[in-house]
Amino acid sequence: MKNISYIKILFCLTAFWLAAASPAVAQRDRKKRPADAELNDLKRREAESLFTEGMKYFILEDYTKALGSFQRVSEMTPDEPMVYYKMAEVYSRSSNQDDLGKAAAYIERALKLDKKNKYFYLLAADIYTAQNSFSKAEQVLEALMKELKDTEEYLYQLAAIYQYDRKPEEALRTYNRAESLLGINETSSLQKQKILLEQGKINEAIAEGQKLLAAYPDEERYVIGFAQALAQKGQQKNAVAALEKFLAAHPEAGSSKVLLASFYREAGREKEARDLLKQVMRDPSVDIQAKIIVIETYAAQIAQGYAANQPDADLAAFALGLLEDLLESNSDDPNVYVAGGDLHLSLRQKAEAERQFLAAIQRGTTLFEAWQNLLSLESESEKFDSLVFHSEQGLEIFPNQALLYYFNGYGHLRLRSYRAAAAALVQAKKLSASNPAFLHEINGMLGEAYNGTKEYPKSNAAFEEALAYKPNDDLILNNYSYYLALRKENLEKAERMAAQVARDHPTNSSYLDTYAWVLFAREKYKEARKVMERALQLPGVSFTHYEHYGDILFRLDDVEGAVKQWEKARSLTSQHELIDKKIANRRLY
Repeated sequence: MKNISYIKILFCLTAFWLAAASPAVAQRDRKKRPADAELNDLKRREAESLFTEGMKYFILEDYTKALGSFQRVSEMTPDEPMVYYKMAEVYSRSSNQDDLGKAAAYIERALKLDKKNKYFYLLAADIYTAQNSFSKAEQVLEALMKELKDTEEYLYQLAAIYQYDRKPEEALRTYNRAESLLGINETSSLQKQKILLEQGKINEAIAEGQKLLAAYPDEERYVIGFAQALAQKGQQKNAVAALEKFLAAHPEAGSSKVLLASFYREAGREKEARDLLKQVMRDPSVDIQAKIIVIETYAAQIAQGYAANQPDADLAAFALGLLEDLLESNSDDPNVYVAGGDLHLSLRQKAEAERQFLAAIQRGTTLFEAWQNLLSLESESEKFDSLVFHSEQGLEIFPNQALLYYFNGYGHLRLRSYRAAAAALVQAKKLSASNPAFLHEINGMLGEAYNGTKEYPKSNAAFEEALAYKPNDDLILNNYSYYLALRKENLEKAERMAAQVARDHPTNSSYLDTYAWVLFAREKYKEARKVMERALQLPGVSFTHYEHYGDILFRLDDVEGAVKQWEKARSLTSQHELIDKKIANRRLY
């Protein structure tokens, strides 16, 4: 079938060329002597064959070969306008200004030979417009309508070019001319409104809009476009009036209700807006995306209220009611749940937001922000198994998203699956070369992961790379110094880093615990005890603090005190096998 279609196309185009042959040339052929007739026919058949070949290459978009064939035809039949038209068409496919200049030269030659082919004029107008030669484009379209009857439809194209050429009065005149010949229609009326509004002729623009609405009183998109155009020019009052008038005659027009509700809200007419929006949410004819935008708009407003420490309980209740109505009628649409997640996030209801984003993902959303929000919430709530599972699901859809590898690596790290964590974080790092702040965070986690796999040189290198970007990062300094202390490696450096963090955060029990442990590794037991005793007076104390304190006391020969601290540690954790050994044998392991 494809070959048949191609042959048909080629046949028609070749026939078009033959039909377009110059009458003058044909007349000359008839007057030629019989001795020349055979030679002339042979030449014509060869030209026809070359033209057909050129058309074949043109259809195949091999423009270089097409141009070569057409060029040879033009040499054989220099008075044939169609071949110049085709060469102009080839060159017009380029955005290069030199090629467009050649296109213009060829189409001008075609028009000199044939002033009755509308396609020549139209191509010329397109070429001149591409060259930003708007005056020439205007002239050629005017010439088209002068030379050929029934071409008034191109008045719209002419008017548009006048607009590009910043000639609003000529554009208005041309649209009016089109309207007088072809009647009121959307193109001319909307463009006239646009021009009049830009000129500040508000009354004329309103009259133009009303004229279109009078001609098409049931066309909702016309009143919506009219109202939006007015609002953009600060004419909300007139926009509201137009919508109210339309809704009085068309109470079922849901999209108009959505727009009118937004204008009511801007004007502080919240009750009227809410009445309309309640109707909209229950109206199946209203586009679901318009309803979702309403929910997202309220979510943004609620978030602003919380940011300003001015939460609005009534507004929140109304927005949640709209969401409930929307979910009731669109329970399978993932985008509704995304909007629900955003709304609950704005209300700082993270557990419910997480549930909504999960529902969106289960229903097949491909919106990356939904995946990002779900993983972020699971990370905050320390649901590391779910974090790993959903990040892996997300990577099947978004295989090149560094953030998904990051969350996957973080989940594995917290689950102590260090090799899997390192593999994911390396991928995140490869995809984040242009984001140094994100690389810094990834390197900090890689330092932990490589420490877990006992690839200590890689761990140190990752921590050093992180600190090269942000030398005073407290968390990196703390973790790096702690791991060095555990390995009893480069303890002087570890002590400097831990001391800096403890000095900068004297009320952070975790940082003080690290500093005490580094001092312990350096066998500075008395100093370690002082630091640890400070830590134990602060919030956030865990079993690790008591275990470490017991170890310090043991090294200071206070075995009884050490056992008491180990017993406190044992009561605070379920992982106490090593602590049990310490208590039972009254010794340090």
